[in-house]
Formats: sequence, structure tokens, C-alpha cells
Amino acid sequence: MSIAKTIEVSADSTKGFDAAVEDGIAKASETVEHIERAWIKDQIVLIKDGKVQSYRVHMNLTFALK
Repeated sequence: MSIAKTIEVSADSTKGFDAAVEDGIAKASETVEHIERAWIKDQIVLIKDGKVQSYRVHMNLTFALK
């Protein structure tokens, strides 16, 4: 039997949604081990002066506990 835990993460990127997901997972992986999956809950584009400033994702990351 395994036990899993889920955390909520928000990440931004100026490159796109895929980059925001990758950056968020990479940052979380610095302190959380055994991340198994990500559920992208929301995607938001931040706009300034009529132009896209950055891409933001809100996601849940699930990881196994020892």
C-alpha cells in the first residue's frame, strides 16, 4: 500500500503554459521527492498594456510518501 499527498502550486513563465508547468514542477522537485503526476487546474494569461506579460498555471502535484 502507498500513501500519496497533493500540494497546490502556481507558476509563471513569459514563454508559455508548457514552460510554466515545467518550471513549477522543477521548483517543487527541489524540496519534494517522488512527484508522480500533475493536474493542471487553471491557466491564466496576465496582460499589461494590451500585451501578454506572462502565462500562469495553477496545478496540483501528487507525490508518494515514504
